Amino acid sequence: MACFIVPTTEAIVTTIANRFVKKHECQKPAEDSGKLPFSVKLGWLNKLLWGGSALLAFEHLWHGEIQPFFPFLTAASDAQATAEMLHEMATSGVAMAVLVTLVWGVMVLIAGRFEKQKALPLHQEVTES
Repeated sequence: MACFIVPTTEAIVTTIANRFVKKHECQKPAEDSGKLPFSVKLGWLNKLLWGGSALLAFEHLWHGEIQPFFPFLTAASDAQATAEMLHEMATSGVAMAVLVTLVWGVMVLIAGRFEKQKALPLHQEVTES
């Protein structure tokens, strides 16, 4: 019914946070350490959340659960449906947002491993001719 609202809210918060992070990164002197800035990594989370939220919203629109007039969500029209909607947001919505954030965390860890490997000097054998 409205499970997409939770990841959308997280996407809004991370988008605002990303703007502050970018501003802070611009104020620091740039160092070329071969590492991706955190704002780029946070941008990955934003893209995952916004994309997933858009797909979920479209799916709910397709099934007639979203309407173009107030109260916008058909489940908000009566108390029992609203309680069911809030329960779905608390269970499915939170679970989806947490899962997407965990996937992003794994992506950041993998990127960190690649950055460390890139930063380490490669052992090259020198052959004498």
